[in-house]
Amino acid sequence: MFFPKAMSEIELVVPAKDVLTVTRILSGHRVFHQVDGAAAVAGQDHASEATWPDRATSYAVLERRIQVLMQSLRLDDASVEAVEIQDLADSAASHALLDQVEKDVKAAAEQAANATRDLERLRSHRQQLETVADIDLNVSALRQSRFLFSMLGMMPAANVERLQTSLARVPHLVLTMRDDAHKPIVWMAGTQSKRDVLERAARSAYFEALSLPVEYDGTPREVIGWLDRAIADTEGQLETAERSLGALSHKHADQLLQLAWEIHASRTLTDAIVRFGRLRHTYVMVGWVPTDALPDLIRKIRQASKETMLETVPTSRAGDRKHVPVALQSSKLLRPFQMLVTTYARPRYGEVDPTWLIALTFPLLFGAMFGDVGHGLLLAALGILLSSTRVKALRSLASLGGLITICGLVAAVFGFLYGSIFGFEHVLHAVWLQPGEDPLTILIVAIGGGVVLLSIGFLIGIYNGIVARDWAHLLFGHGGISAAVLYWSLLGLAASSAGLLPVPARLFGILAVLAGLAIMFSGILIRLVEGDRPLVEGGMGTYAIQAPMELFETVISFLSNSLSYVRVGAFAIAHVVLSSVVFLLAELVSPGHGIGYWSIVAIGNIGIVIYEGLIVGIQAMRLSYYEFFSKFFTGGGMRFEPLTLLSQKDA
Repeated sequence: MFFPKAMSEIELVVPAKDVLTVTRILSGHRVFHQVDGAAAVAGQDHASEATWPDRATSYAVLERRIQVLMQSLRLDDASVEAVEIQDLADSAASHALLDQVEKDVKAAAEQAANATRDLERLRSHRQQLETVADIDLNVSALRQSRFLFSMLGMMPAANVERLQTSLARVPHLVLTMRDDAHKPIVWMAGTQSKRDVLERAARSAYFEALSLPVEYDGTPREVIGWLDRAIADTEGQLETAERSLGALSHKHADQLLQLAWEIHASRTLTDAIVRFGRLRHTYVMVGWVPTDALPDLIRKIRQASKETMLETVPTSRAGDRKHVPVALQSSKLLRPFQMLVTTYARPRYGEVDPTWLIALTFPLLFGAMFGDVGHGLLLAALGILLSSTRVKALRSLASLGGLITICGLVAAVFGFLYGSIFGFEHVLHAVWLQPGEDPLTILIVAIGGGVVLLSIGFLIGIYNGIVARDWAHLLFGHGGISAAVLYWSLLGLAASSAGLLPVPARLFGILAVLAGLAIMFSGILIRLVEGDRPLVEGGMGTYAIQAPMELFETVISFLSNSLSYVRVGAFAIAHVVLSSVVFLLAELVSPGHGIGYWSIVAIGNIGIVIYEGLIVGIQAMRLSYYEFFSKFFTGGGMRFEPLTLLSQKDA
C-alpha cells in the first residue's frame, strides 16, 4: 500500500521447441515486464532462426489490413473478443481470407467514399453560394471575358476602403453588391493584364472570393437549385452504399472479429519472441515480475516446459533503482487518486507511493475550500453520472467520476461544519464555524494545516532517504534532515518569540543556525559523504556567492510553501461571498422572491458548482503538487508494462 509492488528480476532459458508455449503463459498472466534479451546475451546465434522477424512483420501487415476493413465495415474494435489461442494464426490462409473479404467490400466501400467526398464538395459549393444567393449575376460570366478579370466574394467591411486605396493607380471597379456591417458582398473588376495586382490586393484585404467549378452556369439561385438536386442524388448513392456495407458487415463480422484477435495475439507473441535473446537451441527471456506473482507464474512455466531453467532475484529498494519498473498497487477506490499522482510523475521503485496520502489530503483540501452541503451533493451526483455514463463523448471523463464523487461528498461534510447549504448560511446550524463570520480563524487554521502537511512531507522524505540508504541527501538534501530541522526550528523560534511555547527561543535559534549552515554548504557536504572530488566545483569565489543564496532560497521557499495554504481559508470565504453575490443579484432582479428570484438562485448555484468547483480543484492540485510533493517526491519511475495480448487499457 505504501510502496509500489516489490519486484523480482527473472531470467529464463527456454528450449526453442517451448518458446511459444512459455511466451503464451507469460502473456496470459500479464505480470512479466520484458527486457530486451537480445542485447544482453553473448554468443547468440540469429542465423539459425530468421523466421520470427518475418512472421512478426507478416502479422503486422495483416493487422493493418484488418483494421482498414473493420473501419470500412463500421466494426468497432472494442467488440473483439479475447479468447485463449493455442497456436499462431496461419498467415497464408489469413491473407487469402482477407483477399476474398476485400474483394466483396471494395466496390461498396469505394462507392461510399466517393459519395462522401462528392457530398462534401457539393455542400461546400452550396455554402459559398448561399452567401450570394440574392445577387442577380451569372456566375459563369465571371470567367468568360477575355479582357475583364473580376472576383465576387466577401470581405471585412473595414477593408473595403483599404482595397480601393491600394488599387488607386490601377484601373478597377469595386461595387458593394450587398451591404453588411461586418462582411459585405463585393464585386471587384479590372483588366486581365493587371490580374496579379488585383489578386494580391484582394488577399491583403482578406477578400474571400467565390470559387466554383467551370461547369456551374446561371445565377447563384439557379446553381443552388441544381446543387440541391445533385446533393439529393448523391445522398441516395451514399445510402445505397451504406446499406451494402451494412449487409457485408453482418456477413463478415464474426469472421473478421475472430481473425482480428488471432492476428493481434499472434503479432504480439512474435514481437515478444523477436526481442528474446537467441542461442543455438534456446531462448533467453529476461524481465521483471511482481514478487507476489512469482510462485504461480513459475509453477505454470514448469508444468508447461520441464526443461526450462529459470533464476529469480528479489530486488531491494535501496540504492539507485531507476531501471526497475514500477507496478503500483491496484485498488478501485484509490484509482482516481493514482491518476492524480501519475499525472505529476510515477514514483520511483524505492520511494513511498503517495497515492494513499493524496487520497486523504486532496479531498480534505477540496472540501475545506468548497464546503457546502448542496453544492457538494450536486458535485457528487455529477461524479456518479460521469462514472456510469455510456455517452461516447463523455467516456474520456469517466475516470474523473470517482474523484469528483469523493470530493463532492467531503465538500458536503464540510458544508455541515460550516452550516452552508446552496449558499444559505442560516438554514443549518454550523457544527464548527462559518467562514464568512470568522475569517481570521479559518485563515489561521488553514496555515496550521499546511504546516502539518509540510511536516508530514518532510518525515516521508526522511523515510525515503533511509529506505534508499542515500545518506548524503538524507542528511543534507532539500528534503532531508537538515531542511526539516531548519523548518521546524524556524517555526519554533516564531512560536517561542510570540509566547506560544514555553521553550527558550535561543534553543530554536541555535538549531536554526546549525541547520542553516548545513543547507548553505550542502553541496560540499554531499560530495564529501559520497566521496566525490573536488568538493567545490566552479571555484571558491562562485561558491561563496552561491552558498548564501542557497540558504536564502530555501528559507523563502519554506515561507511561501506555508503561506500558500492560506488559500484554503481564502477560498472558503470566497465561496460565501460568491453565494452572497448570487442572492444579491436575485434580489435586484426579483425583489419579491418570486419565480425570477429562485430562477436566478438556481442558475447561480449551478454556475458556482461548475466554475468554482473547477477552480478549487486546480488549487487543491497545485497545493498537492508544488507545496506537498516537493518535500519528498522525486518521481521518474519506469512504467510497469507487462507482456499481454490485451491493450494496456483493457489489461
